[in-house]
Amino acid sequence: MTNLDVDPAEILCAESVPAPVAELLAPRDVPLGGLRAMTVRRTLPQRERSLIGAWCFLDHYGPDRVSESGGMRVARHPHTGLATVSLLFTGGIAHRDSTGTAALVRPGEVNLMIAGRGISHQEFSTSDTTILHGVQLWYALPDATRHMPPAFEHYAPEPVLGEGTALRVFLGSLAGSTSPVQTYTPPLVAAEAILEPGARLRLELDPAFEHGVLLDSGDLGLNGSAVPPGHLAYLPVGQRSLALEAGPDRVRLILIGGEPLNEQIVMWWNFVGRSHEEVVAYRAEWQAEIGLEPASASAGVTDDGRARRGRFGPYPEGQPSPIPAPVMPSVRLRPRGADSAFGGPPKNKR
Repeated sequence: MTNLDVDPAEILCAESVPAPVAELLAPRDVPLGGLRAMTVRRTLPQRERSLIGAWCFLDHYGPDRVSESGGMRVARHPHTGLATVSLLFTGGIAHRDSTGTAALVRPGEVNLMIAGRGISHQEFSTSDTTILHGVQLWYALPDATRHMPPAFEHYAPEPVLGEGTALRVFLGSLAGSTSPVQTYTPPLVAAEAILEPGARLRLELDPAFEHGVLLDSGDLGLNGSAVPPGHLAYLPVGQRSLALEAGPDRVRLILIGGEPLNEQIVMWWNFVGRSHEEVVAYRAEWQAEIGLEPASASAGVTDDGRARRGRFGPYPEGQPSPIPAPVMPSVRLRPRGADSAFGGPPKNKR
């Protein structure tokens, strides 16, 4: 039977059937550093997949007893060319950055920090936090906006409630809920879904997006496939719907997605650039700004070639000492994204 002979109703039915999970990415444990290192579970980037849309980084942590783990104590550090997205399930985190912003994030809220051409910030779990549990994600800014001034937004969405389900849309649009937060990137989405035992949730997706589903906890069936806790399930472009079903245990998950970035990026430590030389220059500027290395010829130069100092901004006195950059690797940094090879996972982020 040719395509012309297919009943249109059959086509519609076929398109509405969710496709199975294309890839299942397992987490790996990564210490954030320090004497009482907080360990996170990193599912993005990986050798198998470095980007989902513009999303380039996903850390999942907790639930941790702060009295035992020490909580989150990440002193001032730099970023370029990306945005950080902080989401919490339990506890609180105090954020401070070089734009002058000081803000808290609590469960059900999102902190979005646009690094743009350069920013520095710190993150500490709050004194009233006993259990810390959440995720931090990054997405790469496209070339059109990656040199913009840094910015910060906080948003607390109203949940979209269903029968035994709750959905919070932090960025983008989903299930009739649209976030007002400006992302300065090709269209993307970030949301949290909770399903009570036995509940089902079907979401219509933008078929131009690729998507990832991180299972935080519970017994989840995703398009008919079981997803282990802590794993990131990948769905390619073309997916029109997503079928979620909770088993006997309550489910909490994070859904991310977006149009493919279609740009190559170079990602190392806390920097996203477009070349090895650009990242080397960012590192040199950071080290010079915190007084650990002399300013080099490449440091203190804007992206259009004009002289500038202080890419990573002023910072108030009396804060913990900033984190120095690691030594550059002995090999040239390789680009990733847009069908390029992945040159190895970045280490010790934030």
